[in-house]
Amino acid sequence: MKPIRLVIVAVGGQGNLLASSVLGEAALLAGVEVKMSEIHGMAQRGGVVESAIVFGDAKSTIISNGEADVLLGFEPSETLRALGKCNGNTVVITNLSPLPPFTVAIGRGVYPDIENVQGLIRSKVSRLVAFDAQALAKEAGNVLAVNMVLLGALIQAGIVPVSADHVRTAIKTRTKQEFLESNQKAFELGFAAAGQAL
Repeated sequence: MKPIRLVIVAVGGQGNLLASSVLGEAALLAGVEVKMSEIHGMAQRGGVVESAIVFGDAKSTIISNGEADVLLGFEPSETLRALGKCNGNTVVITNLSPLPPFTVAIGRGVYPDIENVQGLIRSKVSRLVAFDAQALAKEAGNVLAVNMVLLGALIQAGIVPVSADHVRTAIKTRTKQEFLESNQKAFELGFAAAGQAL
């Protein structure tokens, strides 16, 4: 199978690593070869966390600039920052709810305008699916379930070679019991929201 390259970007604490783990498990359940890597950076201080997941026959998990088939962004400015990984055929799925960095919080920086962010992304890629994943996570009963909302949107987009049922099973095996119900609901809400946006 031709490799499909997925980049996931988030801020520390948003659940990027759990989302990657669920996708990896789902790929194994689907019988799809998968390779994964992560860059943690200053995650504990609100820094970026980036995961690279390559589905199919590939020699490396390195996704160079312009090589991503899909970019999944948990935070809009981090999605914009990772735009260099994309090309004119890339699909970008992003949360629109900002999580401003410390520099913005103390008045030493300015957060980019969300409309401008969307416009810049749209001008560089084939398709942008953008919505407030945090609102859907709250609706699911856990504001931290943004990761599961975005996984639902990713699977609905139909680009990665795993089914919704594979992901549902992986959520059950990878999620702590106390968060299982809200994570399952968040996944379904994201799946439905992306269905309306596509």
